Order: sequence, then structure tokens, then C-alpha cells
Amino acid sequence: MNALLVAEDVAVFSGERLVQPTTLSLLPGRPLTILGESGSGKSLLAQAIMGTLPRGLRAEGVATIDGRRLPLSSGAGHRPLWGRILGLLPQEPWLALDPTMGARAQVAEGYRHVRGLDARDARRRAQADLDSLGLAMAGSKLPSELSGGMAQRVAFAAARAGGARILIADEPTKGLDVMRRDDVAALLMREVGEGAGLLTITHDLALARRLGGEVAVMLDGVIVERGPTEKVLTNPGHEYTRRLIAADPAVWSGRPGAPAAGAAVLEAARLGKTRGGHRLFADRDFSIARGEIVGITGPSGSGKSTFGDVLLGLIEPDVGFVRRAAGIAPVRYQKIYQDPPSAFPPRVTLRRAIDDLVRRHGLDAGRIAPLLDRLRLSAALLDRRPSEVSGGELQRLALLRVLLLDPAFLFADEPTSRLDLITQQEIVELLAEVARERDCAVLLVSHDTELVEKVCHRRIRLGEEAPG
Repeated sequence: MNALLVAEDVAVFSGERLVQPTTLSLLPGRPLTILGESGSGKSLLAQAIMGTLPRGLRAEGVATIDGRRLPLSSGAGHRPLWGRILGLLPQEPWLALDPTMGARAQVAEGYRHVRGLDARDARRRAQADLDSLGLAMAGSKLPSELSGGMAQRVAFAAARAGGARILIADEPTKGLDVMRRDDVAALLMREVGEGAGLLTITHDLALARRLGGEVAVMLDGVIVERGPTEKVLTNPGHEYTRRLIAADPAVWSGRPGAPAAGAAVLEAARLGKTRGGHRLFADRDFSIARGEIVGITGPSGSGKSTFGDVLLGLIEPDVGFVRRAAGIAPVRYQKIYQDPPSAFPPRVTLRRAIDDLVRRHGLDAGRIAPLLDRLRLSAALLDRRPSEVSGGELQRLALLRVLLLDPAFLFADEPTSRLDLITQQEIVELLAEVARERDCAVLLVSHDTELVEKVCHRRIRLGEEAPG
């Protein structure tokens, strides 16, 4: 069987070598999944093969794609393959989608300009794709009007529209509930069943198991273990792979004890909100005390992010009211965004963004270095722009920035959706530590019910009022 893609001795540099020389091949109908911690080089390896490395990085090695041999050091020759031979589902849907264009039109572009369909057929095929992903009513909506999970599904449909025989999917299920994750896995497997090549980068062990094929585990820019997915995930040979599997919330032990009784930092009564003609929630009462961790679960698009934004005052409720505790500065009510690119100015370095925060609020800059260590982040990352670091690194930097403000209430909107299981466990433990030691109330949104059950003192469910 001839390989659709062969990558030979692919390495990535930025002054230092970030990805060690790596060789891999992609066969028709046999998925390859790369697992590993945030910042380990998984996405950089895929971007080098795709020819989409961020500015300031360079690649070495050779990729043979659909019979065409491309030296990666030149960065040339990839563009004619994009959409037709190589399809990319990037990690951040907000960076992949045009903010001024409706969802159906974005998917239709691939059918019209890559496959050559007329405008009517392109729209029809695009709508069918949206229907199959549970987005029947989202065709005219802009990306800003979609939840993170919805935007991810639109980006997936757009990546498939050109008919590429090789699909590189970078975290295709992040931010999705279990049902939608299984829907996306089924679509990926449909592509594989039709003889396509699939290279998936994910932190989701359940997705890797569902896809089957082969799995490669990456650590510090090196593939440390590789083999059939079932064998590697059932009987791992490398210590890091064993740690990765052990960090799955499904195998965490225990539940949090009851929080110490404390005064409420925020209360709400009779909240209701409708968006796009659909009622998200109605007649909701809520209160959260100092040191308490409350989880919110529910399907994608059920209003979880909207509920937290209403509590923070970022969105006005249609009915009801929110009352904050007296004597707490407004700046201590904070949010960790589901999509960290939306939390940072795109054209300045991360160091500038954090330094601006420190100056504006008179914070202690001496706390930055210890937090970098606690979050396992290199100080060198601060000299990059948001688009030049991985999604997991950017999410941890967003958490660092929030913690500098000593929050009294923290709305954490899917804070671990971009993190590998080991880093997720560390971040969740840090959030629990902040809640316990600083009396910070935490409202945690997650699609992972196992994580919520193991971490939160109680949880609320949304979705009964939302469309399926």
C-alpha cells in the first residue's frame, strides 16, 4: 500500500531545535494520532509538514505528499496542495474562520472554489454538512455568534469541503461534549473509510481509542513511543505514556470535601437569556461562596459560557438580576476564556501584554517568575506573540495573568480544553489550591463530567431549555 504522505527527518527550529528529526508515514485508511503534552511539538510537526509554520520558525527535512517531494526548508510548493490534497483543521477555530462571513458561506467556499461546484450546489452541500454536525440553524450566523464548540464544528466542515485526501486535524474535539465528540470522530472515520489519510493531534485519549490505527506519543519534541493504538494505550512501554493515561479524570480517586462555610461573593436570581430565538436558560437562581468550586455541564451551545458572562456582567440578562458582594473590587471578578486568542492582543508580545496589566493595576511583577515555574512555562515564551505559542501554552499564560489579579471570583470557561491530561491535572489542582488557600470562588465550565465530579463541590446542568 502506497503512503499518501511520508515525512522524513522533519525538524523545527527557532534558534534552538524545538522538534527533533522525526520520520512518519500516513497510509490510506489507517489513522495516525499524535498524543503529548502542551508545547511538546505536536502542532509544530504538523505545521512543518503542512507548510504553515508561524513566523520566526523554520523547518528541515522532506515531505513526500501525494507523490510530490517537497523540501521543507524552502517553504515552497505547499500552497497548490492546500484544500485539494492537504486539508487542515487548526487548533483555534477563531483563527481559521472569517469573522465577517456566515457559517454556511464559509463552508460553501471550499465546494465552489476548490471543487468547482456552482453557487447553488455549493450552498446545498454546505448546509448538508452543517446539518450533519448539529448546526442546522447556524448557517447565517457569524463566528462571534457561535459557541466555541459550534465554531470548531464549522471549521471542521470548512476543512473538509475542498475534498482533500489528507486531513490534518489539530485538536478536533476540544470544547465539544461527548455526543458531539463522537459525531466528529464518526465523520473522521468516514473519511478514513473512503481511503483518506488522517493525521490527528489530540489530548483526548477517548478520541485516540475511537480512531484506532496507530498512535505516537511525543515529549519535548521527540516521539518516545509509537505503535498500534490499542497496544500502546493498554500496555504502554514508556513512563510518560503511563503518566498520561493515569492523569485521565476517569481514574482520579476521591471527591472534594465540603468547602468551609463562607459568605457569598456573588448571587443571582431568576436569570433568563435567549439568543438567536432560542431560550438558553430561564428562571435560574445561583449563589457561590468564597472557596467554593461549582461546575457547569451541558451540551455544546446550551448557554454555559453565556451564563458565566451574565454573572460577570459581560452580557445583560433578559430577566433577573446579579448582585456582587460589597467591598470586593470589580477587577477581582475575572474570566479565563475558552479560546485564549480572544483574551490577548494579537500584535504585541505576551510580555508586553502582561507588563501592561502589571502597570495598570499596580501589581507585584515579582510574582510572574514563580507563576511561570508553577505553570511549567518558559520565560522565553513571553517574547512571542499569541499566534507563536501553542494553544495549551497560551491558556496557561491566560491563567497566569488572571492569578496576578488575585481573583475573588473566577469564571473558568473550559480552561483545560487545550491541555494534555497531565497538564490538565496540574491546572485543575492549581485552581483547587487557589480556591482553598485564597478563598476564591470558582465557576468551572467543562464538557468532562468525570472532571467536574472529581473536582467540584456541586454542579449545575444547562441544556434542558436549549435545542438539542
